[in-house]
Amino acid sequence: MHIAKRYIRFTWLLFVPLLMGADWSQFRGPGGNGVSSTTKVPTDWSDHFAWTADLPGRGPSSPITVGNQVIVTASSGPNQDQLHVLSFDAKSGGLNWHRKCWATGRTLCHPSSANAAPTPASDGQQIYAFYSSNDLICLDLQGNLKWFRGLGADYPKAGNDVGMSSSPVVAANTVVLQVEGQNDSFVVGIDTNNGETRWRLERPKESNWSSPVTMKSADGVDLVLLKGSDGLTARNIVTGDEVWSYKVAAGGIPSVLVQGNLVFLPSDELIVLDTAQIVDGQPEVKWASNRVRPGPASPLIAGQNVVALARNILTCADAESGELKWRHRLEGDFWASPVLAGNRIVCVNLAGQAHVIEFSDDTAETIATYEFGQTLQGTPALADDGVYVRSDAKLWKVAESQ
Repeated sequence: MHIAKRYIRFTWLLFVPLLMGADWSQFRGPGGNGVSSTTKVPTDWSDHFAWTADLPGRGPSSPITVGNQVIVTASSGPNQDQLHVLSFDAKSGGLNWHRKCWATGRTLCHPSSANAAPTPASDGQQIYAFYSSNDLICLDLQGNLKWFRGLGADYPKAGNDVGMSSSPVVAANTVVLQVEGQNDSFVVGIDTNNGETRWRLERPKESNWSSPVTMKSADGVDLVLLKGSDGLTARNIVTGDEVWSYKVAAGGIPSVLVQGNLVFLPSDELIVLDTAQIVDGQPEVKWASNRVRPGPASPLIAGQNVVALARNILTCADAESGELKWRHRLEGDFWASPVLAGNRIVCVNLAGQAHVIEFSDDTAETIATYEFGQTLQGTPALADDGVYVRSDAKLWKVAESQ
């Protein structure tokens, strides 16, 4: 968020509403922070299913919402080489449109994943659907193809045996893809108008599944944050130029969390960087703690606290100081990231069980669980009127009122 002068220190909580809106437009929502300001999460989910829709293929990707549309990607076929983008009506669950493409890149994934692992993103005008095969499909909101990039053709060695899952982000007419593996490993900024490459940079030749995150610099420049094995780098999203960096081993799955000028960086510990204080090209470390380190799930902000999910333990700490507030044990193994609305956190475990956790500043309690009966890998999406959960086979909408 814009800070007029460096020495003026606004409380970051004042910026929370500016990061959120009605659309859940990318992985973990419009701010990439997993937080909704408007969704009301029901307690008894069995009585609050607004609709269910069948899906044509697999996908650990999350749903996104754009206006009255719920957008989902999937992949199908023996080789996971048929790519799907589907739009459902958010109110009725009816199918608006369904677009199919053939993959041009490498589709091999671990059996637990799928080609449709990355979550799509939208700038409100277009939809950018990315796949493990390094195919990028750009559609307008009516499902018409605007352009297509098969990055696997340009970089045939890009990929890894497990499969790619980093989700795209979009800002300033640039969509950024983080494609990292043992061979061709790079990050690329692509012009949303025509699909042409604005910039491309080499990345460490190591597998990395973390998704990029956008933020504003202190002087209002759109930045993209790239987390990997060599640390965290902030770059101008339009030019790719480096603005600042922080060196620490930070590869893996969870993404960073941005809240105002603070960046929460998952590493061997959770490191909180104050980007309003850049000295010699590096932000100031506000605090760090291995007691709040997340597992595969990305952290989120809950009021004045940061919450991290490591396997089946939710840990809450003061976001300003790192002081531990509470820990809460859940059932099962969790890969999807938690999401939050009001004072309720929603977590879905791998076995297909949803948990609704109600929390205060000093305690947390599981107030509801629901068994979906199917494996759940994708992080739920929150919109003004509901919670959207997807499996390989189905998409569900849970709403307080039908």
